[in-house]
Amino acid sequence: MMMIAQTRSFGAAVALAAGMSLASISTVTPAQAQSTSEAQAAASLSVVMEFLSNTGPDKVEAAAERLVAPDATYVSLNFDNPELKKILPWTGTNKGPKAYSSVFMQVGSYWKIEDFTITDKIAAGEDVAIFGKFTYRSVAVGDVFTSPFAILAKVRDGKMTYFQFMEDTYASSSSFRQSGSWTVKTTKAKPSFSVGVE
Repeated sequence: MMMIAQTRSFGAAVALAAGMSLASISTVTPAQAQSTSEAQAAASLSVVMEFLSNTGPDKVEAAAERLVAPDATYVSLNFDNPELKKILPWTGTNKGPKAYSSVFMQVGSYWKIEDFTITDKIAAGEDVAIFGKFTYRSVAVGDVFTSPFAILAKVRDGKMTYFQFMEDTYASSSSFRQSGSWTVKTTKAKPSFSVGVE
């Protein structure tokens, strides 16, 4: 049995156990690894920010073709909700660059975007998280709402492979409400109440 004592890295320990010389090992220092990771995070964030900067109806299709992988997944608001899909047809899980461009093109036809503000950006390797708020006015009814939003994106080889967009869907759906209410019972202990009452 061979004992390995006082090696400086896992790679060196593996090489010694395999009978290789330390000279044949290329090691990465913690500073180099951190620099590589930071560069990858910056590149991933850059791809997502470039896409978000080009979501206007005249730019989004080209941006999606350029920045989205052919088999990329887009999760809009939920994984699958047929009732919400009747109100917001782009919701659910879809694939490919057209899924990305389609969402933003439809949003532009449903609402006038009055504000879209990014407040926080976090990136680590291939993973990107973006947070903020937006204010939209519904085109058909004229109702205005403000919602927080959260984006989780994954970038590989300069292209987005995953994009999940979350918002206040109660507020966004309610911006199309013309009439009607719900009777809601949230717990056994609380009485029923109505929401959406005119």
